[in-house]
Order: sequence, then C-alpha cells, then structure tokens
Amino acid sequence: MSRTEKTVGELASLVGGQIIGSGESEIKRVASLDAAQQGEIAYVEDENFFESARVSQASCVIVPENSELSLPSQIKVKNPKLAFALIAEVLHPPKQREPEIHQSAVIAETADIALQVFIGAFVCVGENSKIGSGTQIRAGAKIGDNVTVGSDCVIHPNVFLEDGVTIGDRVILHAGVVIGTDGFGYVRGDMSYHKFPQIGTVVIEDNVELGANTTVDRGALGRTRIGKGTKLDNMVHVGHNCDIGERVVIAAQTGISGSVTIEDDCVIGGQVGFGDHIHVQSGAIIGSKAGVLPGKIVRPGVWWGIPIQPLDQYKRLNAHLSRVPAMREELKALKDRVAELERQLLNRDGKD
Repeated sequence: MSRTEKTVGELASLVGGQIIGSGESEIKRVASLDAAQQGEIAYVEDENFFESARVSQASCVIVPENSELSLPSQIKVKNPKLAFALIAEVLHPPKQREPEIHQSAVIAETADIALQVFIGAFVCVGENSKIGSGTQIRAGAKIGDNVTVGSDCVIHPNVFLEDGVTIGDRVILHAGVVIGTDGFGYVRGDMSYHKFPQIGTVVIEDNVELGANTTVDRGALGRTRIGKGTKLDNMVHVGHNCDIGERVVIAAQTGISGSVTIEDDCVIGGQVGFGDHIHVQSGAIIGSKAGVLPGKIVRPGVWWGIPIQPLDQYKRLNAHLSRVPAMREELKALKDRVAELERQLLNRDGKD
C-alpha cells in the first residue's frame, strides 16, 4: 500500500468534522487506539473505550460529535468509524502500477487493451476480450475469450474470468476468484446424469469487490448478476442464474444455490446455506450459519437459525433448548420417583 500525508485540518475537512485542538499536525497513517503513535490517527465510537482514547499516543483521535473527551487534538464527527475509513482511503491508497505489459504475458491479437493498463507476468488474455483504462491484471490471471473488463479494476493474481463474462468499472477481484464456470445443473437419465446446458453469462456491475477464492457460476441459459457496490467475502459461492442486488454484503463461506434472488441492501452472515429459488427481500438480515429452505421468501427483518426464523423466535427457542439438560435430569428424577411409588403400591397390595 502506498501512503500520503495530510494535516488534521485537511482530514477534518475531508470528513466534514469539527476540529478541537490543533489542526496543524501532520498525519501519516491510521492506527488502533492502543498502538497509535505520533503521526497517526485513531478513532473511538464507544464510551467504553474513552479512557483508552485519553491515554492514546495518537496525534489525533476521531470521536463522536456529542462526546466530552478532553484530548490535545480531536475531530468530532457523527460516525467516527466511517470517518476513519474515509481517512484511511486517503492516507493508504491502493498500490498503483505503471502501465506495462510483461514480456511473459500471452495476449490474443484480437484483444482490445487500453493504453493505461498494467498486465503482469504470465497473464493470459483471450480472443476479442476488452480491458479498460487504468485496470491492473496481476500475475497469473487468466482472461478468457469475449470478456469485457471495465476501467480502474484490480484483478489480483490467479483470478480466472471464463469466456463471455462482463466486469464493470472499479471492480476488485481478490486472488483465486473464479467467474463464469459452469453451474451445477444435471438431469437424471436411466443410468446416469446428463449435464443441463450451462451457456449463459455473468455480469459483475460497478464497484463490486469479491474476496479470495470466491466463485460465481455462469447462468444456465440466462445470466448470473452481482449488482453495483455489493461486497462478497472470501470463499463465497454464487450459483447459476442468481441475481444479487446492489449494496449487498455477504460474509465468508456462504453458499448460494441456483436461481436465488437477493434484493438491494441485504446483509448475509457467514456460512449461511441457501437452497434454490429463494427470494430475499430488500433490507433482510440473515445471521451466520443460518439455513434457508428452497423456495422460501425472506422478508425484511432479522433472521437466524436452521431453518431460519425471526430473531425473537430464534432466541426463545434457544432459551428453551438451553433448559434441555436440566429437564432431562428432572425427567429422570420423576421416572425414578414414579418407579418407587409403583413399588410401594405393589408391596401394599401384596400385604392386603
């Protein structure tokens, strides 16, 4: 990552914050409260950490706008974590590479490569593919035939873009991402499975970021889509013909079966399992390790569990389940007591 330097005043202006104390200090890096030193900026958003902010060695601390902290230099904002992230983007911009095509790269004659493109070692670009200006394609990546990659993208090492897929502008694909492989679709015959046609495409829209080793299958006959601004974590699988909306966030190891629709602004936890033909409506939040049955409609709200259920219902069920060991012991004691009463009754009847 490359770095730049800004004054506290310049950073406050960037995030629309109010400076308390000196605005002239030079800030070189962002850091955590406990590790920050001179020339670094940290943030605090929870009063439980206000004491840590007071003893921090940071040159400046970003604090909530209603806080009463007394610090040598601070920037008051409505959302300290967001301000910290925006400042980090300025102080630690992504590494830029000068336009270059490495001598080991293999590029088809019919490929259309913009002038300001970096292509690293052992990259392959196929027939009739198009790479936009400012894009970086790093070592070992493979771009298939008839692929379109937009401007200012970063394609990390060993990414595979299979034939016919479309990538928008400012997309980041981390190492090992594979886009456009065949979907998992088979038809059972008398003695074997026959592959259902997997001849569709994948469309990745602008400002999407996909984590390492994430895979996105091509549509069977249509398209698989990931909408603008959506962020997928590492090792997420998106099946064929899925339609994932804009500004969706999906955490690691989630598996999404074919023909699932996830509307805009949803949040999906890690290791969630989706059956096929599910419709998740805008604003839904699904907790980690949840299981969503095929064909279900998930409405706005917070959901958890296997199968998923509203969060309050899930909490009540968990509370009951936590009582099961005690209930087992109580039931055993009752069974022993009943057996003792039966024995006493038998003894009394025998005497009579």
